[in-house]
Amino acid sequence: MEPYKIKLLQTVILIVLLVLIKLLLGKSINKISSRFDFALRRVNITFRVINILLVALGIIILTAVWGLDQKELLLFITSTITVLGVAFFAQWSILSNVTSGLVLFFSHPLRIGDHIRIYEKDFEVEGRLQDISVFFMHIETKEGKNITMPNTLALQKIISIVPDDAITTSA
Repeated sequence: MEPYKIKLLQTVILIVLLVLIKLLLGKSINKISSRFDFALRRVNITFRVINILLVALGIIILTAVWGLDQKELLLFITSTITVLGVAFFAQWSILSNVTSGLVLFFSHPLRIGDHIRIYEKDFEVEGRLQDISVFFMHIETKEGKNITMPNTLALQKIISIVPDDAITTSA
């Protein structure tokens, strides 16, 4: 078989595998989101992040299939992993907020519409959780103020979900 035909076959197999992985992850995320009643916006953000990661993985593998020198590929992969590692561990980085958003999505009991209280050293923030986006949590206070908090801070602070009956009795 000619070399370019082998490369074409490998490319087709890679694309099929990536599509299957995407479908399997999509089904898993849909099951998790329906079980825990997550908002559609949060599910869509998770799908976007997964799509970006799968496309990046596909591009890296395709460059190897189509003849990028293995030494150069190894250098590129290790450089990328190093940059991502530094970014994930940097407290204020954008990637840290994205990963925090995913952690909030999959493992934190917060839901859109919950009345929450965030305990700070000097003051407390209390209000209704309006949205959890890729980078920020949006909270509306009793006074009608809109507060945005980076997702990384949300994972570092103590947050309590205030039951609705406690709100009406304290008011």
